Amino acid sequence: MPVTAQDVAAAATAIAEHVVRTPTVLARRLGELLGARLHLKLENMQFTGSFKDRGACNKLMQLAASGSPPRGVIAASAGNHAQGVAYHAQRLGMPATIVMPQTTPFAKVERTASFGAHVVLFGESLAESAAHARELEQERGLVFVHPYDDVAIIAGQGTAAIELFEDCPDLDTLVVPVGGGGLISGIALWARHVNPKIRILGVQTEQCPAMRNKVRGEPLPPLGTLTLADGIAVKHPGEITSRLVAELVEDILLVGEEDLENAVQLLATQQKVVAEGAGAAGIAAMLRHPDRFTERKVGVVVCGGNIDRRMLSTVLLRTLKRDGKVAKLRIEIKDVPGVLSRVTQMIGAEGGDIIDIEHQRLFTNLGPRQAELDVVMETHGTAHVERILQTLTSAGFPARPV
Repeated sequence: MPVTAQDVAAAATAIAEHVVRTPTVLARRLGELLGARLHLKLENMQFTGSFKDRGACNKLMQLAASGSPPRGVIAASAGNHAQGVAYHAQRLGMPATIVMPQTTPFAKVERTASFGAHVVLFGESLAESAAHARELEQERGLVFVHPYDDVAIIAGQGTAAIELFEDCPDLDTLVVPVGGGGLISGIALWARHVNPKIRILGVQTEQCPAMRNKVRGEPLPPLGTLTLADGIAVKHPGEITSRLVAELVEDILLVGEEDLENAVQLLATQQKVVAEGAGAAGIAAMLRHPDRFTERKVGVVVCGGNIDRRMLSTVLLRTLKRDGKVAKLRIEIKDVPGVLSRVTQMIGAEGGDIIDIEHQRLFTNLGPRQAELDVVMETHGTAHVERILQTLTSAGFPARPV
């Protein structure tokens, strides 16, 4: 193996004072819902919000301690790796350049720059950014810090497993999100060292199953990176990591966008844990493949919490809509005085809490003396919505959910 458990142990000693020793918490309520004894390793509590701090710290400390420290480091990233490299480079007094796609949200650019990095916006995709970073590496004599296909990076990420097993030595199953493979490779190395029989399962999205297909020797489908779990939407997994995953990981499970949304929502509402889409992927796998986890002692790595506030709000509201807790009804009415008041009173009498209402006369196929009401309301759930629909229809106001 190009990386060993001893490398992980050495990395743990090296970075111990420079990264957060994140907690592992028993998720009792969520575990009961999922039918397993569930522990969450909260890597979203790292200083920059993700596990990437570990690998970046280990790599940069090795570079700083070498006989000829580099003039500076360079990386290509649109998110967590960028922040990890920038933060630890600043701490070590090492100049850092981060190449980010031009489409990177401003908040991520600003956060990376706040750690003292020189940010270069280049290209429409991360692949174009990475190619430009390699050019700058040669032009300026910098050292490229790969996000996952690097021995020091893998060893650093694996230190999360040392803490996990110190907190929960009797786990029989691990669930780890997979992008390029650095995190699961490092964790699997230590987990197999501690317990050779432990089950290790990776998680990828249905849109971007690059590592899964690579280790299975299957052709790649068209890959998509427009996913809630953009942190693991990696089109080109590493060569070192692919070898380790093939050797050490039992299987890689696939999840869909709705699974990810539900997982983000459950972590927030049941456990009060804010996770990005990739960070919630382990819970998404348990929701999608419950038979793989029933009555198991499961450790899930919540690998990051850097989710945009607007996106988090959207996910939570969409989940309420799917559960019927927020519903939109389209109601046909006669366009005469007093009808609007009557409809709203009926909804209120049934316990619905109206959030928004729109009176539509123009954009409808109804007659000129008729109109439609679009009513958004908060309810107790799907059964409650059905009861309100029946009440309105029985009173002569045809209604349907939108």
